Amino acid sequence: MISEFMCLAMALYYETRGEPNLDAGIAVAEVIINRVDDARWPDTVCAVVKQDKGPKPYDCQFSFFCDGRPENPKHKASWERAQADAKRALQGELLGHQALYYHADYASPAWRKQLELVGKVGTHIFYTDKPRGASV
Repeated sequence: MISEFMCLAMALYYETRGEPNLDAGIAVAEVIINRVDDARWPDTVCAVVKQDKGPKPYDCQFSFFCDGRPENPKHKASWERAQADAKRALQGELLGHQALYYHADYASPAWRKQLELVGKVGTHIFYTDKPRGASV
């Protein structure tokens, strides 16, 4: 069984590998943790990362998990950073952005228009669908 730490570290590795901004990993981790804390998503990090979102193959919330390729971090520095960020996030070192969604700045998903922009960290843009300060 894979640990919550390992699920989060893998997600951060594949979602922020090569990201120049040092806070990007924490920001993405916070989205995953925010989803765990929100009743609309599964209640564990692994379940959020592995969640299937549709009928098509390779249609997961975090596509690295269901792309048909093995999860095998090859870039040592990025893997170490992902693990460090996962540890910090699971210990509560978060940015407090309340985001539940994000995408890379080179993408323009249609769903973003229905959400409230929270901000940008590095090459990732973050959103929420809750009013600022709202509780889960």
